Amino acid sequence: MRHIPGAWHRAATGAGLVSADGSLHPTIFAEMSALAARTGAINLGQGFPDEDGPAEVLEAARAAISGGMNQYPPGRGIPDLLSAVSEHQRRFYGLALDPAAEVLVTAGATEALAATLLALVDGPDDEVVVFEPYYDSYAAVVALAGARLVTVPLRWPDFQPDLDDLRRAVSDRTRVILVNDPHNPTGAVFTAEVRDEVVRLAERHDALIVTDEVYEHLVFDGPHVPIATLPGAYERTLTISSGGKTFSTTGWKIGWVTGPADLISAVLAVKQFLTYVNGSAFQPAIAVGVRLGDEFFRGIARDLRDKRDVLGAGLRAAGFEVSVPAGSYFTVADARVLGATDAAEFCRELPERAGVVAIPLTAFATPEHRSDYATLVRFAACKRVEVLEEAASRLAVLR
Repeated sequence: MRHIPGAWHRAATGAGLVSADGSLHPTIFAEMSALAARTGAINLGQGFPDEDGPAEVLEAARAAISGGMNQYPPGRGIPDLLSAVSEHQRRFYGLALDPAAEVLVTAGATEALAATLLALVDGPDDEVVVFEPYYDSYAAVVALAGARLVTVPLRWPDFQPDLDDLRRAVSDRTRVILVNDPHNPTGAVFTAEVRDEVVRLAERHDALIVTDEVYEHLVFDGPHVPIATLPGAYERTLTISSGGKTFSTTGWKIGWVTGPADLISAVLAVKQFLTYVNGSAFQPAIAVGVRLGDEFFRGIARDLRDKRDVLGAGLRAAGFEVSVPAGSYFTVADARVLGATDAAEFCRELPERAGVVAIPLTAFATPEHRSDYATLVRFAACKRVEVLEEAASRLAVLR
C-alpha cells in the first residue's frame, strides 16, 4: 500500500486494522458478516437485532416523514427529544437535567464517543483509561486524538476489573476514564465497588469520566446504576446512550450525551463539525420510545434474559464453557475445551464447521494482550428465539 499521509493511519492502527506489512484490512465485523453471507451461516457475530422495534416508535417516524420533518433539525437536537431524554434521566435515575443545556443529540453513541473524546482529549500527554477487552471504536478515537490508551484487564469468567489494576492505570496523566457498563463485548455489569473506585480515582487525579451506557435497559438482575448518580460524580461525568439497542433501531443512529453544561458545550463544538445534525424524522420517534411505559422497559430486559439463557444452554450443550452475562446483547464462551488455540482462526472456521458466525474476543484487545483472550469467542443473543435454537442445533456438531 502506498504511503498516504494523514491521521487515518493513527485511527486504523489504534483499531488494529493495519497488518504487519502496512496493508489495511477490514474490521472483524465486516469480515465475519461477509463470511456469514457467503456461507449462509447464522450471524451471531454483529450485535444488531433481527426484529423491529415497538410499533408506536416506527409509526412516529413514518408520521414525522409524512408531516414534513425532512430538513435539518436544530444543532443540539429537536426540543422534544432533548426534553424526553431529560425526563428519562429523572424518571429512571433521579437526575435533574436542563434539556436546553445538559443534553446533546448525536448520530448514535459512536459519534457521541468520538465527539466527546476529540473535544476533551488533547494530544500525547493525555491518557484515556479503558477496560479491556473494549469496543473497538474506543482505541481508534483515542489514537485519532493523539492520546495514549491505557487498559485495565477484565478476566474470565466474571470480567470484573481488579481494583489494584485500576489504581495502577489511573494517574495524573489520565484525562478520561472511559467506562462501558453494561459492557461490550463481555456482558459484564460492574459492581458498586468498581463504580465507586472509578469516581474516587477521577476525583483524586482530576480526571473526567465518560460512560457508554447504550445497554442501560438490558440489565438482567437489578436496575442499572449510572456513575453520574454517585456522590461527587456528576460534575465530571458525561453519560452517553442511544435509542438503537433499546428500541431495536440500530440503523437510525440516534444517540445522546448528557452532563454538565460546560462539558456538553465543549462536545457540541466538535460534534457540529462532524455530522452537524442527523435523523430529523427519527428524533421525534425516539422521543416516543423514551417515554414508553415501564412494562416496555421491563419486557425488553426480560426477553433478552430469556434469549441469553437459550443461547447459553446451546453453547454449553456444544461443549463451550460459558460466562453468564449480567447485561447487554452478548455472551462470551471459551472454545479451548473444543480444541481452539486461536479464537480468530476458530471463528473463521466455525461457519464451515457448524454454520454459525461469532466474533473472537481478541478483536477487542490490544496486540500485546490478545493472548489473554486467545480462546474466547463472543456470541450475540439479540436474535429471534427460533434463530438461537437453530444456531444451538448447528453448534451441537462441535461436540
